[in-house]
Order: sequence, then structure tokens, then C-alpha cells
Amino acid sequence: MIDNYNFNGKRALVRVDFNVPLNKETFEVTDGTRIRAALPTLKKILNDGGSLVIMSHLGRPKNGPEEKFSLKHIVPTLEAALGKSVIFLDDCVGDKIVEQTKEFEAGKVILLENLRFHKHETAGTENFAQQLAQHGDVYVNDAFGTAHRAHASTTVVAKFFPNDKLFGYLISKEIESVERLFSTGEKPVTAIVGGAKVSSKISIITNLLDKIDNLILGGGMVYTFSKAMGGQVGSSLVEDDQLETAKEILKMAEAKNVSVILPEDSIIANGFSNDAEKKETSSSEIPDGWMGLDIGPKATESCVSCIENSKTILWNGPMGVFEFDNFEAGTKAVAQACVNVSAQGGFTLIGGGDSVAAINKYGLADQVSHVSTGGGAMLEFLEGKELPGIKAIQS
Repeated sequence: MIDNYNFNGKRALVRVDFNVPLNKETFEVTDGTRIRAALPTLKKILNDGGSLVIMSHLGRPKNGPEEKFSLKHIVPTLEAALGKSVIFLDDCVGDKIVEQTKEFEAGKVILLENLRFHKHETAGTENFAQQLAQHGDVYVNDAFGTAHRAHASTTVVAKFFPNDKLFGYLISKEIESVERLFSTGEKPVTAIVGGAKVSSKISIITNLLDKIDNLILGGGMVYTFSKAMGGQVGSSLVEDDQLETAKEILKMAEAKNVSVILPEDSIIANGFSNDAEKKETSSSEIPDGWMGLDIGPKATESCVSCIENSKTILWNGPMGVFEFDNFEAGTKAVAQACVNVSAQGGFTLIGGGDSVAAINKYGLADQVSHVSTGGGAMLEFLEGKELPGIKAIQS
């Protein structure tokens, strides 16, 4: 546990996720959420009397260094957030770089250049990881967003710190949140799974069925379930190759006594546009030429009632096309219901890109228990997969 570790006199090599969006013209940080998320870990180390050597990736550079992906662009934002000056080094490995990181000075903050300027990072090359390890006396992984990748800086480097490797506060909270959902959460436990496709959520749903009491389905995937049950779905998004899978999921849920809420009504449109004509109809009676873009008022009422009568909630995926203001009502109501559960002392975990985008759109992120910072990593965690970056610290 990071709380029990004293960093006094130590150089901490910290893997963070500073893969932040930059303005295309001036390369300024346009959203510093990920930088702010790392602050508790970075400040704990500095307050203990340690020094920081920070490493991260940024973007997806193709062949070596690219100006637009240089981490030097985030230095002003990082300095403002930490309230300290930051020394930027123009590489992450090499004798010249090690020379500058090996001298300990309490409170010193060094930021290494983008790890992915070296192909050995994503290849997980041991020699590259060993070179990175020279920058610290202790290794701290606080980059949950890349914990599902067996990269040099997220996984392999840990083996060079057999007795001095630990999670930062951010990853610790992510692990604790999923454990609470899966094993220690108060019942009833409800999973809200939305999004466009059944195929992308099968593993999550099947892994959750043993751990939940209620399953609320939303988003485009609803119409695959509706069609599988003999419904008319018009031009709604449907995966015809997943109809049998949808039936299987419903059978499994029934066998495990999981109550499934499929939206009984929908807000439908005659085109995929915010300005399309819209109306309410039964989710199983959608006329030709019309498509479901949000759950309807009856479905919204059922979902909200189920959520507000639960103690532990996972929300993964929106109820409809919330990016269109005319089709956001279902998603917005679910977001507010999660806030209400949190206010009553329940636990709410928002995990997965689009539901995170939704909770942020409505300015409610600070009113739920935990908003996951790791899209792909959280999805694999929810699927029950072992994440290499987590295993490397725990083993």
C-alpha cells in the first residue's frame, strides 16, 4: 500500500497516464483530467521527501519521435498542477539521461520523453525495461489506462524492483472499485450495460451474471435482443449474427435469477440525426424506416426505479445516442439516478468510455463514487481478464 511506504530519500520512478488531448495548432493541453488524477500519488512521494522521475506515453507515434507527441508540451500544465518546476529530459533511456536522474535531490521532479518514441516500449523488451529501471529506487505504477498492456514501462520494469514496487492511489482505487462491485458490494447489485453492439459486451455480461441481481440493457444492442424475441425493429441497429447469443444471455440470466430489464418503449427517429422526426413507440413495434435512438419514458421509469432501489451499481454504456440532445433523456435520467444512489450512501462505479463521457457531459462526475480513468483496461477487468500491469505488482 502506498500509504504505508516512506519515499524519504528515494527516487520514485512513476508510470502515469498523461495521454492527454492537445490543441493541434499550439500543442497546449485541452483537458488535464488525467494529470490531475495523478496528483495524489505524486504529492505523497514529494511530501515524504522523495523525488520524482515521471514516465508516460502520449498518442501513437509511428516511427520514433514526432513533435506533436512530445511530452514537453504538457510541462506547463504539470508545473501548474504540482506547484513545482519540472525538468524535462528529451529521451527516456541512455547514459546521458541516467546521468541526470541518478542524482537524488528531495523534491526534484523530472519528466522523461514519450516512451513510445521507442518501439521497445510496446514490444515489452526486457533490456529497454532494465534501462528504464535505472531511473528509480522504487517503482510506482499509477497508469490504469495501460494496465491491460504488457509494455516495458507498465509490466516488465516491475521485475527489476522485487521489493520496491507498488500501485499509486489511482490504480488502487480502480482495483478496490471492481472488487467492491464483484465481491464486497452491498446488495442489490445492478449492472447497467448499454452501447451499440451486443458483440462488444458479451464477455462483460456473462462475467457479471454470477455477481449481480439486476441487469439493465440499453443503447443500440437492445434491438438485437428485441429482434431475437420476435420483435419488429425497423431500421434500428441490429447484429443478426448475435440473435442466438442474445437468447442465450437471457436464458443464462433466468437460470441465475438475475432480473433483466429490457426497455419496453423507445424514442424512434426517421434518420440518424439530432434533427430527425421523432416519436415514442413500443421497442418491439418499430415501423420500417424508423430506428430506436433512445429508451422511452416507460423504460426510463423502470430503469430509474431499479437503480434507485439498488445499493451497488455498475454503469457501462449509454442508453441511447446521448450525443444528440434530442435523444439523451434516457442516458441523462440514468446518470441522475446513479447520483441519487451515491447520495444515499450506495456505491456507483462508472466504467467504460461512453458512460464516462456521458457523466462528464452532465457535470455529475464528482457526485458518483468512482469514475474509471481506464477505458480498455476497465472493460477487460470487468470481463474477468488478468491485467498484466496489475499482476506485475501483485506477484
